Amino acid sequence: MLYPLKFTPIMKEVLWGGERLAAAGKRVPRGVNPKRIGESWELSGLEGAESEVCEGALKGNTLSELIEVYMGELVGDDIYERYGLEFPVLTKFIDTRERLSVQVHPNDEFAAEMHGTRGKTEIWYIVDAAPDGAIYLDVNRSLSEEEYDLAVEQGCLEKYLKKRLVHKGEAYLVPAGTIHSIGEGVLLAEVQEASDITYRIYDWNRLDHNGHPRELHTALAAEVVGLTPREGLNITKEAKTNGAVELASSELFTVNLLKVDGAVEMDYAPLDSFVAFMCVEGGVSLRAMGQKVELAELETVLVPAEATDVLIEGKGRLLEIFVKS
Repeated sequence: MLYPLKFTPIMKEVLWGGERLAAAGKRVPRGVNPKRIGESWELSGLEGAESEVCEGALKGNTLSELIEVYMGELVGDDIYERYGLEFPVLTKFIDTRERLSVQVHPNDEFAAEMHGTRGKTEIWYIVDAAPDGAIYLDVNRSLSEEEYDLAVEQGCLEKYLKKRLVHKGEAYLVPAGTIHSIGEGVLLAEVQEASDITYRIYDWNRLDHNGHPRELHTALAAEVVGLTPREGLNITKEAKTNGAVELASSELFTVNLLKVDGAVEMDYAPLDSFVAFMCVEGGVSLRAMGQKVELAELETVLVPAEATDVLIEGKGRLLEIFVKS
């Protein structure tokens, strides 16, 4: 029998990672440096990095195993028809002690042709940020291909990037093809397509653990990077107490911001989709399918599609994630 599912986070040690995810109580596997955790993969169906249920009767089952058994009851009938055993989104918390590389992700068409996988559009929600915490998102003016190529060759691409100081509660859309990086001192929640394709363009002359420059993917990046500024990337919305506010929605996924103060009942009977909740502030409890689940800050829960109503109690902010039919 299905119930609201919590999964063991997959902790990723990286050069630029910080220590806030481990400090929040997330279990760090033996041999992984808790001060260099850059990503906590919360919900992942990617091969080789599949989320496993961490509690209850289904403990130890992977996301794809659950989909294989429960199909539309877990993810929604239409979603199962579209994606099969593939879970359509990947959710993460990201903590940056240093800034990420300057990078870009391909769209679905290019990723399918080159890699046999999906592309990567993503959404960032700022959980916390240092006073000088910033993101680099998009070009700050239109560039010719020649200007772009020269800037990459000379290592001066930064001067053409739009740098934005960020603050807790802001949200940003990062469409495939948009050049970007996350600066140091930023803790954010990320919702993205189920893909791990990244083209690294520039890495700030950083060396890896062995003293070597990290691999770049400049030729592939040049095929997909957008050189004209985009509109509408700042999708920050004012939260509504005990109600959901839409941050972004497309055929890929919908992400809403839900502010809870007391209790709110959510009716999902018309929705043919799973619902994932990422707690980005405070803490709440959820009641669904006859079960109660506690959700602390920086935790995630997956509510199966067959759940028709969810009662949320407490004080906090959640990202509500689902896929529209």
